[in-house]
Amino acid sequence: MTPQPHPRAGAAVKAADRAHVFHSWSAQELIDPLAVAGAEGSYFWDYDGKRYLDFSSGLVYTNIGYQHPKIVAAIQEQAATMTTFAPAFAVEARSEAARLIAERTPGDLDKIFFTNAGADAVEHAVRMARLHTGRPKVLSAYRSYHGGTQQAVNLTGDPRRWASDSSTAGVVHFWAPFLYRSRFYAETEEQECARALEHLETTIAFEGPATVAAIVLETIPGTAGIMLPPAGYLAGVREICDKYGIVFVLDEVMAGFGRTGTWFAADLYDVVPDLMTFAKGVNSGYVPLGGVAISGEIAATFAERPYPGGLTYSGHPLACAAAVATLTVMEEEGIVEHAARLGTDVVGPALRELAERHPSVGEVRGTGMFWALELVRNRETREPLVPYNASGQAATPMSAFAASAKAHGVWPFVNMNRTHVVPPCNISEAELKEGLAVLDTALSVADEYTE
Repeated sequence: MTPQPHPRAGAAVKAADRAHVFHSWSAQELIDPLAVAGAEGSYFWDYDGKRYLDFSSGLVYTNIGYQHPKIVAAIQEQAATMTTFAPAFAVEARSEAARLIAERTPGDLDKIFFTNAGADAVEHAVRMARLHTGRPKVLSAYRSYHGGTQQAVNLTGDPRRWASDSSTAGVVHFWAPFLYRSRFYAETEEQECARALEHLETTIAFEGPATVAAIVLETIPGTAGIMLPPAGYLAGVREICDKYGIVFVLDEVMAGFGRTGTWFAADLYDVVPDLMTFAKGVNSGYVPLGGVAISGEIAATFAERPYPGGLTYSGHPLACAAAVATLTVMEEEGIVEHAARLGTDVVGPALRELAERHPSVGEVRGTGMFWALELVRNRETREPLVPYNASGQAATPMSAFAASAKAHGVWPFVNMNRTHVVPPCNISEAELKEGLAVLDTALSVADEYTE
């Protein structure tokens, strides 16, 4: 579709937004939201007709791009048949979505509890773990994000937690492995893995193993920086959970459904959790949907004991129909395999080449369509390009980098001192190279702030 300029319509949209919309994670008077007129495939455009290549997949959820005709048709067909129905009934779209998800989850995660999004999926996973074990505490990592609801934001290990952290949520944070900024003085991935596991087990020992219900981890942390765990780490966490009777929860809200070049990031590490949360890519975000995939053992806890939780829109027919269509399209079009190939053959080599040319790039890491560049002022000292949780003037280098990318037609995903490369998983190779070329230009701006 060729975008057509409609500046007066755009001005009206912007005026209504500024008058009435309260935006998340924002100081309302300090933001200037772009008025978006449309989207298709890997692109969206504004009311002036300017197109942007979306290197952020919305909020890392449009895994099959915008306006895929088969998904749109499935939603329309479902709306013509049954727009909504209460969750206590068996509905074809809901049943089929659950079946298709269960076919792809690892191990015996064969029961699916549907939620509206990732945050409430995490909330319910924690509730299930506590009820299953009869224990109060939950452990989660620093450098993590699990959602904006009360329990999920307390599990989160970045500054978005601080304003809501009352220290009463029963959450204990620990350091997960990240060799580039190791908290364990490690020099190799093997050392980082061993010391991180020792730290975790020591934390459990001092908290009291009999008080810990669950360990919640993003399989590959997303907004915190796409830090792939070292070989053996997740398997080691699994062993620790088994040793102490702790429920192992993997958060795949961002990493799931093809993002890593596999159906789930857990597939890369051959690990099976007790509970797995999902959302976003399950239906490419076309209609809000999330859920918890539940192991046989935990499902059995509620076989004759009612599970004390639910949602009015659990398994909403429109959302589930979109999920059925999305999973079918991903299979038919080989989107997971496509993401894996592009990650290996295009993105990885291109980003490593950029790192050689740009002193602002400290590290490249990722897999599939899930990559991050760690931006630094000094490669030798690894000083971040901007301070932790920087804002205002202190965040200028990252703001300048992002502004350059947008000016050249690519919408980036930036967080603190990192830029993520997370386009739709079915992006074409030509589109991907277009975006990487713009990234090259924007990194030259970041280079101006290096020492």
